[in-house]
Amino acid sequence: MAEAFKLKMFTLERVIYEGSVVSLVAPGVDGYFGVLAHHAPLVATLKPGKLSVKNEQGAESIYAVSGGFLEVSANSVVVLADAIEHAGGIDFRRAEAAKERADQRLTSDLPGIDTLRAQAAFSRARNRISVYRSQTTDYSN
Repeated sequence: MAEAFKLKMFTLERVIYEGSVVSLVAPGVDGYFGVLAHHAPLVATLKPGKLSVKNEQGAESIYAVSGGFLEVSANSVVVLADAIEHAGGIDFRRAEAAKERADQRLTSDLPGIDTLRAQAAFSRARNRISVYRSQTTDYSN
């Protein structure tokens, strides 16, 4: 049985997860990286992507993370994210609509469009869709 470490994931609004886990894979700005028990101290910037957590019973939970920070120290990991959503809680239709709205803003010739904001919204929506699809084979939504 693998050794566990403490994990706390939260946003500014709420705690998403707090407990013991045996592994974590996160989307860093330089690529995905893994954390196991007794990992060396680390601070990393997260980008939008899929965050995977395996608990002590071996069950894996998948989350869509939209960016933030991760800190490893003293056999503990803290994730502070802009937004974290469990894959099972993603509203596929809402994510698709957000992606379409962002895409329309990006392809619009209208003045005053905040391109960076639209690109960030597009990236978040695309990530939510990808994470949702990684958890289900029902693409009819």
